Amino acid sequence: MLGTGTSSTDLTAIGLPRAGGAGTLAGHTVSRIGFGAMQLERLHADRRAALALVRRAVELGADHIDTAQFYGNGFANEVIREAIRPGDGVLVVTKVGGDPNPGGPFPIRPAQRPEELRASVEDNLRSLGLDRLPVVNLRRLDMGPGLIAEGDQVVGLDDQLAVLTAMRDEGKIGAIGLSNVTFSMLRRALPAGVACVQNAYNLLARGDDDMLVACAAEGIAWVPFFPLGGSFALLPSVTDEPAVREAARSLDRTPAQVGLAWLLRRAPNVLLIPGTADAGHLAENVAAGSITFDAATLAALNAVPSHSADVPLR
Repeated sequence: MLGTGTSSTDLTAIGLPRAGGAGTLAGHTVSRIGFGAMQLERLHADRRAALALVRRAVELGADHIDTAQFYGNGFANEVIREAIRPGDGVLVVTKVGGDPNPGGPFPIRPAQRPEELRASVEDNLRSLGLDRLPVVNLRRLDMGPGLIAEGDQVVGLDDQLAVLTAMRDEGKIGAIGLSNVTFSMLRRALPAGVACVQNAYNLLARGDDDMLVACAAEGIAWVPFFPLGGSFALLPSVTDEPAVREAARSLDRTPAQVGLAWLLRRAPNVLLIPGTADAGHLAENVAAGSITFDAATLAALNAVPSHSADVPLR
């Protein structure tokens, strides 16, 4: 059966240091560099390679895995279920707010209504083989980049939180997180209990700095998606930034590693879930946790302008 993060096994107890050091998520100690499963779909034709990649992530000290039922129409969840062992002590975090959309113009479709959120939780439970999901992130679709909710998919946050807190009371969810939210939404959700926030954030997109600081003060994990930008045409790529490339050259690291290391340095509550379908890139992502910056390099990176305001959200 899949590990849920509640196992007594600790990576450090079996000789595996946590990737990037230790952080906290929903009361669990986890590696600050985890693994995002979205790109596992690229290995759909080679299930053995997908299983080996997840196992390798655990071997490298990543005990925080982020997934969703709509990643590859359940493929990512199925691979994680098979690859993770109870003694691994891995915290599996999933999300709701979208459903698989095989054959459609996009691989996912909005699923924001309360009854859809409940059904998605149940789908994740089944595909992961769990009785309880340790953390479930609510992916809001009020703004881009990506899908925007329209029509009956425009649903109030309070209605969504009501069904998720009910499922938490039922024991099917351990903790609730938020994804793609504004600061005002976070404030409204705080009384319900928020374990983490997943927003687009990186060196070139720091518009949520105030929210990051607030989350640190509240003990809420900050788990940025698009940590290197560039996933959509309108998002600038961190790895193309001259200051990042210069830092990579001077440190003999890759620009991607520098971008990830900067995020870890930004605040102690930052947890990373970089995704990849390549074992070499996986090792590089984990190795980013060992990078240290001297004062001049960090100052040069911090001086890079944020382009958050330049990216249209609708």
